[in-house]
Amino acid sequence: MSSKLTRREWLLAGAGLLAGRALVAADAKAEITVGITSNTRPDWSDDFVLSMRECSELGYHWIETFWNYVTPWEDRPQELIELLAGMNLRMETVSNGGRMNTFFQKPSERRQVLEDHMRLVRFIKKLGCDHLKINCGAENPGGNTPEIYREMAKTFNELGQQITDEGLKFGVHHHLWTQYEKRQDVDAIMELTDPRHVYMVLDTGHTTMAGMDALKLAKDYSSRIIEFHLKDVEPKDRGGYQGPPLDRRNVNTTPHNRIFFELGKGGVDFPGLLAHLHSIGWKGWFTVELDRTGTTARESGAISKKYIEDVLKLEV
Repeated sequence: MSSKLTRREWLLAGAGLLAGRALVAADAKAEITVGITSNTRPDWSDDFVLSMRECSELGYHWIETFWNYVTPWEDRPQELIELLAGMNLRMETVSNGGRMNTFFQKPSERRQVLEDHMRLVRFIKKLGCDHLKINCGAENPGGNTPEIYREMAKTFNELGQQITDEGLKFGVHHHLWTQYEKRQDVDAIMELTDPRHVYMVLDTGHTTMAGMDALKLAKDYSSRIIEFHLKDVEPKDRGGYQGPPLDRRNVNTTPHNRIFFELGKGGVDFPGLLAHLHSIGWKGWFTVELDRTGTTARESGAISKKYIEDVLKLEV
């Protein structure tokens, strides 16, 4: 897909409806807010309050988490806001999870999918979040078909419209071993969904290991990206994983069986990515995220934070 505007995007831009692709000044600079996902690593996943406290102590000010961690506060969001504020934190977004990921392609489940996600949206709106990030379900046996793409897109368009009506944005996260993983999946869904209501969460690690180039994908879909999940990979895996076959059940579980790393390993061109975002005056989120670490979640977060500050020269 070309980075040039399609006719549809050009018309939307002319109407003032296409964020991120308007003409920008030569001295444009990206407006990036840095956060961290607090509950993907084992030593944080069992203790939400501990994860918040350690993120705060590291100097992060925004966290992203998952629905199951915050449901105890669903009927008392102010208590969660105050708990976060006491640690100098705010909530970036809360991702879906579990059964909510599974049925985007099934018309019979569409009403329930919309209800479940809008329940989450109404909650995170009370927390001050500006977008919803979602994951999708497991791969379809035999792969995706045009019909599957069409049904997924229908659900995403309806959900995106409702989320827009609530004043938030809606971003779909591509992920290894899911129905939304490869470049063909991204292209199909981006083509079939309304750019005013359906956006992308670009994960630099999952993008790379699925055979894509994060910088090229960012250039091709600049107007559709509202958040980046930041992971690094080994240089040998640029353009796709090059090692022995992966067992998804065991990947990333030990220091010697990892495919994702703290920022700075060298497989993702983060300086090039940032230069592109500065050139277009992009505005959005950089969210540090790592599923497993070689040491502790706290040390992992510190390594990536240092890279963001010292190399990318961004404020955390």
